[in-house]
Amino acid sequence: MGHEAEIEALLQKLTLEEKVHMLHGNSAFAAGGVARLNIPEIMTSDGPHGVRPEQGRNWKPPVGANDAGTALPTNNALASTWNRALTHAYGTVLGSEANARGKDIILGPGVNIIRAPLNGRNFEYFSEDPFLVSQLVVGYIRGVQDQGVSACVKHYAANNQETHRDDVDVSMSERALREIYLPAFKAAVQQGGVYSLMGSYNKFRGTYATENAYLMNTILKGEWGFKGLVMSDWGSVHDTQEALRNGTDLEMGTDLSLMYRSVDQSQATATASTAAAPARSYYDQFFLADPALAALKKDPSLVPLVDDKVRRILRVMYATHQLGGAKRQPGAYNTKEHQATALHVAEEGMVLLKNEGGLLPLKKSVKTVAVIGANAERANSMGGGSGQVKAKYEISALQGIKNELGSGVNVTYAPGYTIARDQKADPALIAQAVAVAKAADEVIFVGGSIHGYDYSKWSDNAYDAEGVDKPDMKMPFGQDELVQAVLAANPRTVVVLLGGGPIDVSAWAGRAKAVVEAWYPGMEGGNAIAHVLFGDVNPSGKLPFTFPAKLEDSPVYKLGEYPSSPGDPLKEVYKDDIYVGYRYYDTYKVAPQYPFGFGLSYTTFKYGALAVTPGPQSATVKLSVTNSGKVAGAEVVQLYVHDNQTAVKRPEKELKAFEKVFLKPGETKTVTLALPAESFKYYDEGKKQWVLAPGTFDLLVGSSSRDIRQTGTVKL
Repeated sequence: MGHEAEIEALLQKLTLEEKVHMLHGNSAFAAGGVARLNIPEIMTSDGPHGVRPEQGRNWKPPVGANDAGTALPTNNALASTWNRALTHAYGTVLGSEANARGKDIILGPGVNIIRAPLNGRNFEYFSEDPFLVSQLVVGYIRGVQDQGVSACVKHYAANNQETHRDDVDVSMSERALREIYLPAFKAAVQQGGVYSLMGSYNKFRGTYATENAYLMNTILKGEWGFKGLVMSDWGSVHDTQEALRNGTDLEMGTDLSLMYRSVDQSQATATASTAAAPARSYYDQFFLADPALAALKKDPSLVPLVDDKVRRILRVMYATHQLGGAKRQPGAYNTKEHQATALHVAEEGMVLLKNEGGLLPLKKSVKTVAVIGANAERANSMGGGSGQVKAKYEISALQGIKNELGSGVNVTYAPGYTIARDQKADPALIAQAVAVAKAADEVIFVGGSIHGYDYSKWSDNAYDAEGVDKPDMKMPFGQDELVQAVLAANPRTVVVLLGGGPIDVSAWAGRAKAVVEAWYPGMEGGNAIAHVLFGDVNPSGKLPFTFPAKLEDSPVYKLGEYPSSPGDPLKEVYKDDIYVGYRYYDTYKVAPQYPFGFGLSYTTFKYGALAVTPGPQSATVKLSVTNSGKVAGAEVVQLYVHDNQTAVKRPEKELKAFEKVFLKPGETKTVTLALPAESFKYYDEGKKQWVLAPGTFDLLVGSSSRDIRQTGTVKL
């Protein structure tokens, strides 16, 4: 990061009290600042797919503030593009808008592995596959940080559910940790050069993650050489001594009731009396505030630990041009270019799951189109918790379809269901929807989950939201009954799903001719949906996680524990181990509803034979890919590796390379896929290192994890 000499000079000038002041929040989203030395506050902001509406100091924005920005599609939509360049463009929008709003750190990306289908926060994350996340997160981080703003990769580590997220104690094998749950964080640090990282709420092997010596000191700052700052999630610090010693650099938010339980009685009494004094604020009572100052005065040997924390904070301040001579380029807010990026990501992220008989794309010459489903006109950007974004506008699916077709086509609408907690199917609304469907030439059903969130009641309407997991994998509000009735009324019904995770479509998938997964597609989402449905855009998205045929097929239920260990709601052992997502379905021969990496197109692609060039501990694979259909499109060529002579039990296959290739009709391109030594290694728990065991590896290239088109081998 540089500027070490300037940092040391500043450090010498800071008093102990000023150093401690640097280590904790002083409002909801601001921290530190030493006016005497012209050190500004650090201003942070959620979130991972748009700059939050708060103005930086408090949770609520000023009345009338022009704080509406670009609401990008959620991160699972971004992951579905499998497009590294788009992740950089996405990060650039975030960095530019954070910069324009005076933010120094944007609290994203979230890179936790999608392990449990019901995790309420899956929409914020990328994938079940560590390689895919690792490849995509680098562009996101660089896009943000190229704008002079720090990204903050989160939530480190093993935060894979919202149920008991504050106190569940997660245990897993070292191999699962290294092969599945850490690679994206490692890539963020070593390839993305991320400036800051956020600790998670949960415990890991008995110790809270944010103050976990193994995660923070041994791995992150030791093995990976991370030089930036570690901040807490809001309230994830629980002990002054643990935080001081075990890697927490900046404490944001806290629960004072926890603090008083964890400090000794004399210190608690002193802190309480200090808290009563008018000069001290709520923020001065944080674990890394007055209690830390008292601990340092009692034990000066702790001061070098504080110096290290301040250095890390100052490094980020220099990197983001808060200190030093360099100035940030001016940011921009909610520009046409940013809106275009939101549209592009939404279009490329949509996944065509089914298209029987070529029902899609629909013809614009149609006379009557019925749009059915309350999701077709519902705005989702202000849902989800810390991922909520106050959008300048949000194009609903209904509006997007009207925009696409113009006044010459009769577009009718029926909600079909009511969005309310525990709402069941409504016969009257279903009957209305059926009548509308029967009278239309084409029907577009827009349903799925909702981005619910209510600050006063965290669980209200929260089907994809921070703080609560989903009750099941089914569509809420009686939508299964509605879809079946609409399909019976008009078989020319396209089903468009919104949501942040896999949805159980088994009740009607066999009868539906066309199904599109649209995720939460952001402020331009309705236009993107229409562009895909009517053929302006050829869908090219691929699933970044598996859709199980039913919830009970998921590895967290078949092999593991979720949301807790039997008999202890605060413990959970990841017995599914390395068998997360397709690694489980393929190894244990369980058929999914839709496999990892799957996504259809309006054209077809022909794969040529593989040319494999081996190195001493690596390989390069080349093949031709031809657009053998009639419309331009993009294919994601995926390369999986299978170990034939494994010394340990390994998954059936693992994604180790991919490339998205754009082709005109009849066009052929050569795709080159590099497999470095890391592509063939596993983590040896006995040796505590990555190992490449000599032998023969199968190289499997295809259009999804279950659609392998060409195979080859390499001996290493």
